Amino acid sequence: MNQKSSSRLLSLDILRGITIAGMIMVNNPGSWSSVYAPLGHAPWHGLTPTDLVFPFFMFIMGISTYISLRKFNFGFDKATLFKIIKRTVVIFLIGLGLGWLSLSIRTYNGLSSEELTFFDRFIKSVSNFENIRILGVMQRLALTYGITALIAIFVKHKYIPYIIVITLIGYFLLLLFGNGFELSEQNIISVFDRAILGANHMYTDSGVKLDPEGLLSTIPAVCHVMIGFCCGGLLLNTQDNYEKINRLFILGAILTFLGFLLSYGCPINKKIWSPTFVLATCGLASTLLALLIWIIDIKGHKTWSVFFESFGVNPLFIYVAAGVLSILLGGILVPYDGATISIKAFIYKVCLQPYLGDYFGSFIFAILFVALNWVIGNILYKKKIYIKI
Repeated sequence: MNQKSSSRLLSLDILRGITIAGMIMVNNPGSWSSVYAPLGHAPWHGLTPTDLVFPFFMFIMGISTYISLRKFNFGFDKATLFKIIKRTVVIFLIGLGLGWLSLSIRTYNGLSSEELTFFDRFIKSVSNFENIRILGVMQRLALTYGITALIAIFVKHKYIPYIIVITLIGYFLLLLFGNGFELSEQNIISVFDRAILGANHMYTDSGVKLDPEGLLSTIPAVCHVMIGFCCGGLLLNTQDNYEKINRLFILGAILTFLGFLLSYGCPINKKIWSPTFVLATCGLASTLLALLIWIIDIKGHKTWSVFFESFGVNPLFIYVAAGVLSILLGGILVPYDGATISIKAFIYKVCLQPYLGDYFGSFIFAILFVALNWVIGNILYKKKIYIKI
C-alpha cells in the first residue's frame, strides 16, 4: 500500500499484516459449508471477529493516507491530484479485473454441457460483462481512499470530524426511514444500488440483491477511512509513544463505547456499514493499534511479529495475489472419481477432510492458503521489494 519507511511505526505494519492475513484466511476456507462461527460473517445484525478484518484495514488505510499526503504538506497541485486519481483508478480496475477473472472462469466451467468449440466457449466466458459485479473489496478501498484523499487536500483538517459526524447522522436517518435495517430488496441500499448499478452487477445475499460493498454504503465507509486519517494525524503529531497510546486508547474506548451503546437504536451491521459499525470497529482498531505500539515499539517484543511483517509491507499486492490464486484453485478443474472437481475441492475432500473432519479440515486449508501467500510475501520482504499499488 505504501512503501516502507522509517517514519512509520513497526506496529502499524504489523497491524496491517494481521488484517491482510486475516482477510485471506476468512475468504478461503476449504468449504463454505464447514466454517467455524468466529470465522464467518454475522448473517445480518451483529459482529464477529471476521467482521473486523476489513474495517481494520480501512482504518489503517486512513492512517497511511495521512502519512502519504503529509509528504506533500496536504497541498493541492496537479501532481498530487493526478497521483490520487491514478491510484484510485488503478486499485478500482484491479478489483474489477479480479471479478472479471472469477466470472470468466465460472462461466467457462458452466458452459461445459453446451456443444461449443473451445474458441466460442472462451469468447462467451471472457465477454460475459452483463453479469460482472462492478463493486467489491478493492473497489471500496479505491473509492474510500480517493474521496478521503481529496477531502484531505481540499478541506481544512479541523473540519473533518464535523464531516464525519454529519455524514454518519445523515446516513442513519437514511437507513431509519428507508428500511435500511431490513434484509430485503425494499432496503434503500438495495433500491439505490439496483437503480445505479443494475441488479445483474450486484452481489446477492440470501437471495436479496444487497451488495455489502455497494455504492450507497460506501458513504459511511469513507467516514471509516477519515477516522483513520484523523488518527494518523494524532500519531504523527505526537512524538512520545506513551502519549500516542494514551490518546489512541482514549479515542478507542470512546468510539467503541458509543458504537455498542448506540447499537440499541442503530444495529451494528457490516453489510450495510451502519454508523455504529463504523464507530465500534474504528474504536477496536484504535485500541489494538495502541496495544501493539506498547508491545512492539515500547517494550520491544518483536520476534512474534516477523510473520505478519511480510504481509504488512506489501499488503495490497499480497491480497491481490491471494485473490488470483484463490480464483485459480477454485476454478481449474481436475478429474476425480469419474467427474471433475476444482483443485481446491480436491485438496480439501481428498487430502484434508478424510483425516481432519469437515470443520477442522476446512480451517487447515485456510491456514495452508495463508502460509502459501506468506511465502510469496516473505520472498519480497527478504529481497526488500515493496510493491506499491
